[in-house]
Amino acid sequence: MIKVESICAKIGPNRILHDISLEVSPGQITAVIGANGAGKTTLLRSLSGLIPLESGSIEFDGKLISNIPAHKLSLQGLVHIPQGRQIIPGLSVRENLILGASNLTSQRSEMENDIQMQWARFPILREREAIMGTQLSGGEQQMLAVARGLMMKPKVLMLDEPSLGLAPQIVHLILRTLRELASQGLAIILVEQVAMLALEYADEALVLRNGQCVMKGNSRELLSSPKLISSYLS
Repeated sequence: MIKVESICAKIGPNRILHDISLEVSPGQITAVIGANGAGKTTLLRSLSGLIPLESGSIEFDGKLISNIPAHKLSLQGLVHIPQGRQIIPGLSVRENLILGASNLTSQRSEMENDIQMQWARFPILREREAIMGTQLSGGEQQMLAVARGLMMKPKVLMLDEPSLGLAPQIVHLILRTLRELASQGLAIILVEQVAMLALEYADEALVLRNGQCVMKGNSRELLSSPKLISSYLS
């Protein structure tokens, strides 16, 4: 579904990513792990068109998309849920969901069906349907951010640090939801600083350090690898 070949990217004069390659298939969760400053967020921003590539290529759903603007990629099904939730705080839960689908050509009945699917995934959001974003807890905001992303009918869903600042039970609820979505055929890229948590739910993983991939492979094999700690912390 997405194939990345040897991409490099800069922020200002500094090269942040160095020859990163990865592939994500439908039904697969690929985790991107590493310490702060490893280049994880820059990788997602490069894939979603927010940062231009210096070199390399990105193929999405069989088409080259290198340096296509982010708003066009999201309409094609490459959906990026950024770090920090970034819901619209002055809108209600329902209005945030409608906003997620507002650029699609969905009929009203189809949009309502999609909203009902989000209520089924996150029942607490149904209870908070009319509540403004500012009144939601951090966990509820993260659920809403995921639900709003799903309203865009993604083919690839990219999430940046969804566990940040949340209680463990909420984190596992969200990650179990991602695992279920993958079982239904969605391709997912999960950026996480908490390596063991990400590897528990992912199929494949790559470890970044200083903008370079230093390990890559099956998540279960990486989880049991003695090289992981040295690669992650050195």
